[in-house]
Amino acid sequence: MSTFPQYRNFRLAAYVFAYYLQDADEKELQRGIDFYKKYCHLDKVYIENHRGKVDIPQEKLRMAKEVFEKNGIEVAGGITSTQFVGGVRKPSYYDSFCYTDPAHRAEYRRIVKELAEVFDEIILDDFFFTACRCEMCIEAKGSRSWARYRLDMMEEFSREIVALAKETNPRMNFIIKYPNWYESYQETGYNPGKQKDIFDMIYTGTETRDPVYTAQHLQRYESYSIIRLMENTAPGRNGGGWIDQGGASGNMNFFLEQANLTMLAKARELMLFNFSALVDTPVLPAMAQQLYRIDDMLGRCGNPTGVSAWEPFDGDGEDQLYNYLGMCGLNVEPTPYFDGNAPVVLFTQSTAHAPDAMEKLEEYVRRGGNAVVTVGFFQEMYEKGIKDLTSVRLTHRHVLGNEYMINHANYVDIHYATSPEKILFRALDYKTNASVSDITLVAGEDNYPILTEDNYGKGRFFILNVPENFADLYQLPLEVIRGINKHLSMGQRVYLGCTPKYSLLAYDNNVYGLYCFRPMTDTCQVIVRGNCKGLRDLETGAVYEACLPLATPTPRGDATCVIDEPAEFAFPVKMMPGTLKFFEILD
Repeated sequence: MSTFPQYRNFRLAAYVFAYYLQDADEKELQRGIDFYKKYCHLDKVYIENHRGKVDIPQEKLRMAKEVFEKNGIEVAGGITSTQFVGGVRKPSYYDSFCYTDPAHRAEYRRIVKELAEVFDEIILDDFFFTACRCEMCIEAKGSRSWARYRLDMMEEFSREIVALAKETNPRMNFIIKYPNWYESYQETGYNPGKQKDIFDMIYTGTETRDPVYTAQHLQRYESYSIIRLMENTAPGRNGGGWIDQGGASGNMNFFLEQANLTMLAKARELMLFNFSALVDTPVLPAMAQQLYRIDDMLGRCGNPTGVSAWEPFDGDGEDQLYNYLGMCGLNVEPTPYFDGNAPVVLFTQSTAHAPDAMEKLEEYVRRGGNAVVTVGFFQEMYEKGIKDLTSVRLTHRHVLGNEYMINHANYVDIHYATSPEKILFRALDYKTNASVSDITLVAGEDNYPILTEDNYGKGRFFILNVPENFADLYQLPLEVIRGINKHLSMGQRVYLGCTPKYSLLAYDNNVYGLYCFRPMTDTCQVIVRGNCKGLRDLETGAVYEACLPLATPTPRGDATCVIDEPAEFAFPVKMMPGTLKFFEILD
C-alpha cells in the first residue's frame, strides 16, 4: 500500500496498455507500482487486453489483476478498438474496426467477451469510432451521409456489445470514453446523445496537447470545458478525465495543466495514460505534488458556473470557438441542452444544428434573455428568421484592421485600442440607431462592427463577429477582450479584462480560479460587479484592495434612461506564466 493519503475529492487511475503488458512480468509490474508508491496514492488501473495486433491472453490478464489487487489497487479492463483482421487492411484511419464487416464484428465480440470474463468493468479507449470507406461500407451507406450512417451503425453496435458484456458478466459496468475532438464526433460515429443511455457510464478525454504543431487545434482551456460538456451530457455518470503526454512532452507544465484543469472542472477521477510511460520520469512526482494542492482547493470550491454555451448533440461548425474564448478569460459552461433560464446563452454555428435553435433563440430573447450569437450562427440562420431580430446584414466582404473603438450602448464612455497585427473580419453592415455597435473595428476612414447590440421584446440580442482565424482572438487588446467578456458574462459576479491568454474558473460559492497561460509576467483585471472590500487569495491570505472603478450606465444623447447595471470595479492581479491563483470576494 502507498504511504501517501488518498485524494479526498477525486481518485487517481492509470491505464495499463497492451504494448507494455505483453512483455511485462510480475516483477516489472511490481517495479512500476513501487515507483508510484513513492509519490502518490494510485487508486485504480484499467488493464488492456487488445490494441492493434496485440492480444493479451486471459491468463496474463489474471496475473496482472492479481498483482495490482495485492497492492490494494482496484482493477478494471480496457480495449483499444484498432485491428488487423484477416490480414487485410481496411481504408480506415488508425485502423479502427469496420463495423459493417461481419468478420470485424465477430472479432470485436470475441475481444469484449474475453475481457468480460476477467473483469467486472470495461472502458473503451477513444478508438471506438469508424472512418472506414471500404466497399461494404459504401454499399451499406447508400444515400445517407457518412455521419448519419455511422451514427446509426455505432448506436446499434454499442447496444450489441453492451448486451454481450452483461450476458457474459451480469456484474458488468461498461464505460465509453469520448475523445477530446468533440466537434468531429458525428462524422466518425461517436453518438453521445444515444450512447449515454446505452453504456453504464461515459469518460472524457482531456488531452489538450500542443495547439499549434499538431493536426488538432485543441485549446488548452478544453481540458476544463470538455469535462463540463460531458458532465452536462450525462450528469453523475461521467467517470473522469483522461490525460496523456502526447503533444505535451516538450513542456511538462502543459501536462500538469491538463491534470489541474481536468480536476478543477470537478472530474471524479483522473486517468493517466499510461501507467508505464510515467515510471522513472520526473513528470509523476511533479504532478502528484500538484494534485495534492488541487485536491485541497477543490474542497473549498463549489459547483462550476459559466456562460451557457449550447453545443447540441452532433453539432458542427466554428470548431473550438468557445475554447478560444475560454483562453480569453470567458468562463464557459458548455451543454448539449438549451438552458432557457440562463442569464446569457451563447449560440455558435454548431448550435444551428439543433432543429429548433431559431425558435428557442427568438422566444428566449423576447421574454427577457440575453443572447450572444456568433457570426457563424448568424449566417446559418440568415434566411430562417434571424434578420427580424436585428438590422445587421452580411455583405460577403472582408476587412482588415487593428484599431478598435469600445463604446457600449448603455454608457457614455469610449475607449480606443490597437492590436499588434491587422486582423481579418467579416465586413458586416447595420443601420444606424436601429442597431448599435458596442465594439467596432476601424479600417481607414470606415468602421465595421465586432459586437452589435439590439433590443428585442424584453431582452437583448448581440452578434459577435469573430476573426476569420480564431487564433487572432489572441491578438486583441485588453480593452476589446474586456468589452466582449462584459456582455457574455452578464448575470455573473466576476469577469476578466485581460490580454489573452488567461482563463477564469468560477464556482457558485464565491470562489474563483485564475489561470495564466501567458509566456511572461503580466497583470490581469479581475472585474467585480457590485461594491466589495477586495479580493482575498485563498492560499496566501493576501488581500487585493486597490481597484479602478469602471464607467457606470449613463443616458446617451437625448435618451431618458439606461438599463440598470451594478457598479464595476477592476482589481489588478499580477500573474506569472503557468500560475494558478484562487480567490474569494470580500463583501
